[in-house]
Amino acid sequence: MSDLKQALHRSLQQSRAGLLSRLTGLGEYDLRRPLTPTGTNLLGLVKHLAGLEYGYLGESFARAAPEALPWVEDGSIWQNADMWVKPEESGEYIFSLYERACAHADRTIADLDLESPGSVPHWPEGQRDATLGDLLVLMVAETAQHAGHADIIRELVDGTAGGDHDEIFDENSWQAYTGQIQRSASEFRDAGP
Repeated sequence: MSDLKQALHRSLQQSRAGLLSRLTGLGEYDLRRPLTPTGTNLLGLVKHLAGLEYGYLGESFARAAPEALPWVEDGSIWQNADMWVKPEESGEYIFSLYERACAHADRTIADLDLESPGSVPHWPEGQRDATLGDLLVLMVAETAQHAGHADIIRELVDGTAGGDHDEIFDENSWQAYTGQIQRSASEFRDAGP
C-alpha cells in the first residue's frame, strides 16, 4: 500500500471507530430515537454509512455487496430509508452490517491502487467516473462528518461527551464555560438576523 493510501485508510478506520464508540452502552431506544428536527439518530448514521461503504468502496468497482440492502433494492433509500432503523432491524444487525460493509471496503482498498478507475452508478451521467483515491477521500469525509454527528447526538442522549471531555474541564468548569457562552450569545437575543 502506498503511504497516501495507508494514511487515508488509517483515517477512515479511526473515523469508523470514533463513530462506533459513541454508541457504546446505549439501549435500542436511545440508539434509534431522533434528536434533531431532521430525524438524525445514532443507528441511522451507522446504517447509512454501511450502505456508503458497500456502494462507494464496493459496487463502484464492480465488487457487489455480498448481501442485499432492502432499502436499496426497493428504492426507499431515495426517501431516506437508510437514515433510520425499522423495528425489525435490531441494533445487533446494524452493527454487524456495518462491520461486514467495512470489511468488504477494506478488501477493495487493499486490492486496488488509488488510481484504479471506478464508476458511481447513481451519480449523474457523464460525472460517474472516479478513482479509488477519489472515493476513499469521499468516504473519509463522510465517515468523519457522521462521527461528528454521532458525538453531538450522544451528548444529547445522556450528556456523554467525547473522549477528551474530562481532560479539558471538570463538570463545574464545563458549566461555567457554557454559562459564559450563553451570556455572550444572550447579548444578541433580540438583535434579529
